[in-house]
Amino acid sequence: MSLGIGIIGLSGSGRTTIFNALTGNNAETGGFGAASAAHIGMAKVPDDRLDAFTKLFNPKKTTPAEIQYLDVGASVKTLAKGGGTAGQLLTQLAGVDALINVVRAFEDPAIPHPSGSIDVARDIGEMNLEVAFSDLAIIEKRFNRIASSIRGAKPEEKPRLLAEQDLMHRLRDQLEKDIPIREQKLTEEEDHLLVGYQFLSAKPLITIVNIGEAHLSRSKQMEIELNQKFAQPNHRVIVLCGKLEMDLSGLDKASKMDFLKEYGLEQTGLERVIQASYELLGLISFLTVGPDEVRAWPVTKGSTAQKAAGKIHSDIERGFIRAEVIGHKELLECGTIAEAKKRGLLRLEGKTYVVQDGDVINFLFNV
Repeated sequence: MSLGIGIIGLSGSGRTTIFNALTGNNAETGGFGAASAAHIGMAKVPDDRLDAFTKLFNPKKTTPAEIQYLDVGASVKTLAKGGGTAGQLLTQLAGVDALINVVRAFEDPAIPHPSGSIDVARDIGEMNLEVAFSDLAIIEKRFNRIASSIRGAKPEEKPRLLAEQDLMHRLRDQLEKDIPIREQKLTEEEDHLLVGYQFLSAKPLITIVNIGEAHLSRSKQMEIELNQKFAQPNHRVIVLCGKLEMDLSGLDKASKMDFLKEYGLEQTGLERVIQASYELLGLISFLTVGPDEVRAWPVTKGSTAQKAAGKIHSDIERGFIRAEVIGHKELLECGTIAEAKKRGLLRLEGKTYVVQDGDVINFLFNV
């Protein structure tokens, strides 16, 4: 299953332009208002290791990891209030792994800012309020259900319900003080309990500050300053030009490199957003290689070999015997699996081996 990221943003922020830049889609920009069907697109995760192994093995196909982006065409506040389509969109948004908030920092007289001026800090605060409003609505509904359950609960059930009620009180109090759930100090047990609620402010967040081309020369300094002000362990700020990135998405690799060089950039916005997404979500990739397919598999950092095997198929996880493992650099240096075995670089690892980023793994199993 691919990683899912929801894209939100205030009216006129360039949210759909960012969506198009990330996915290579051509969704119509400029529409924002009543809830309608979301834009959904996929982005392939750039990985130089895959390119190198594709040249080495000449496989029938190469399969990079993918990220699914969901662009919701209405304000979060509107979604939280409404039923029907709005409710369905909110459910879709609640199911993603992380959020991107697009904040406008470009000037365009043809697209007036709803608030009358460009103010990044104000707009970040306004979206935080919208997200908090959505979570507070969920908490209020849960309060009512817990109160009803307590009245008819058996004595042994009441402690659990009272503990949950207390947790909801604490979450609400902190949200009302403008502290998102991702920044609240919760126990591991409380974190586990909240998974079912899918609170928006609990999700890792990337704030994309969408600048105009005129500000590209200052983008790095702007990013440093904004991260100093707003970044938290589960929140990162990235400054990029959405219009430029959308133009870049339609170019081949060589043309992209020329374009980036012209603007003094080292990576595309897509690459930087994906890198930040992986870091915030604690993801790495292991690889499988061979003449049939070269493929990248994203897993949570710290995953064991047996757990990683389940990413390929549950039968492999269940029937896991051992894993043949080699680092990607060692395999590229050897040139073939046979040569890696000859040099003694292909290791046999058990169920509890912790997978490392870039490991090339062949799983041995019996079902």
